[in-house]
Amino acid sequence: MRHAQIKHIIRQGENIHAEFKKSRSKLPKDLFETICAFLNTDGGIILLGVSDDGEIIGIEPERVEQMKKDIANLSNNPQKLQPGYFLKIRDLEMDGKKIIVIEVPVSAQVHKTNGKIFVRNQDGDFIAEHPVEIARIVNRKQNYYSEQIIFPQVKLNELNPVLIDRTKKLIRLNRPDNHLWQLDDMDFLLKNGLYRKDENGKSGFSLAAVLFFGTDELIQSLLPAYKFEALLRIENIDRYDDRLTIRTNLLDAYDQLMAFINKHLKDPFYLVGTQRISLRSKIFRELVANIIAHREYLNPAPATITILPDKIQFKNPNNPKVFGKIDPEHFSPFAKNPLISKLMLQMGLVEEVGSGIYNVKKYLPLYDPNATYEFIDDEFFITTIHIEAIGGAIGGAIGGAISGSIGDSMGGPINDLTDRQKEILELIIENNKISYRAIAQRVGINASAVLKHLKTLKEKGIIARVGGTRGYWKILKQKK
Repeated sequence: MRHAQIKHIIRQGENIHAEFKKSRSKLPKDLFETICAFLNTDGGIILLGVSDDGEIIGIEPERVEQMKKDIANLSNNPQKLQPGYFLKIRDLEMDGKKIIVIEVPVSAQVHKTNGKIFVRNQDGDFIAEHPVEIARIVNRKQNYYSEQIIFPQVKLNELNPVLIDRTKKLIRLNRPDNHLWQLDDMDFLLKNGLYRKDENGKSGFSLAAVLFFGTDELIQSLLPAYKFEALLRIENIDRYDDRLTIRTNLLDAYDQLMAFINKHLKDPFYLVGTQRISLRSKIFRELVANIIAHREYLNPAPATITILPDKIQFKNPNNPKVFGKIDPEHFSPFAKNPLISKLMLQMGLVEEVGSGIYNVKKYLPLYDPNATYEFIDDEFFITTIHIEAIGGAIGGAIGGAISGSIGDSMGGPINDLTDRQKEILELIIENNKISYRAIAQRVGINASAVLKHLKTLKEKGIIARVGGTRGYWKILKQKK
């Protein structure tokens, strides 16, 4: 969340989605009542170091880090918050003073603090005590978040341990301070809310667990209509020039959809300081993640990506909340599948809830100055990126973009590379921490072949490995 957004929230004042707390050196006593209320209602933002009337009081600078650690520890302490939740906590400097920003998403679960359930309304946080009121909270979450539907018949041995291990490794790389990756598989699933008890007392793995870690056969047996589709329609508008149909787990679905995007869309050269960033990745990885994290999986309609001559459209079945066109300037993001969103966030597949809309707004003018965008929240959530003459730019995404733009930055052409080596180089630029095994999976060749190509790229002085197996790839610049 950026400074401009925080200033806008402060100007609007406290409301059902925003709470200010005057804190100089220690956490407010009622902090977790508000956290609990936001989790149980519609999510929100808590600003520590800001008074009720919006005055920035600030936090004692030497207390900031300890207060952040205390929030993180308490939010994962079942004695304080049950069940625990991984919150996004950061500090910002506003008007020369330090404040702490706590982003609390809506949760698919019902939370308690100090044994009490809190809910949020315009006037603040209130205890939900009456059984009817508590049942209403449970039913609202059950009806809205289908990801938490449980399947008591599914057993742990029907989930793929390789996928669970892969998820743990991604969390470890992205958030080494989050020790979920150290848990055994069952505890890992429990901590992430992927094994739970429903309101009828039945326990089992959730739909989110099946989608992330189930075998293809298990997923299809429970959701026979489940699929993603990606279509290229440049020459053959009525049918397609290229098509990808995916019926596998969400981790592999993400990789395969990104590979389709990388195959057919350009990636113009762009520097931030001396660091080259992938505009294509900044824009489209978030949009791919959105159709995974925010789709309604009980709807039999597929989620689709369609590349046309003048636009790219992302479309996924949806439980709408805004109903209509979204204004990115005044959009309050929320997770439509909080469990799926949280896990993708922890793995680093998304930056934060709502970052897809933010990144499109920020990076699309750099990707194509004439491009425009539109977001519609309805029965289907539709993101449309309008780009002029897209057909002329896509064919050489791997060869042309690398040879023309990256080659120029290196001071010499790299046309002597094979298409496969250019494809591998493109993946490294997209993610400089990618492993050779992940490269093999993305390009569809065996790991030993990838190692040979990497060796060639290193021998040509194009890349170097920094830091061993836990390090990263560095793109080298050659002298003319």
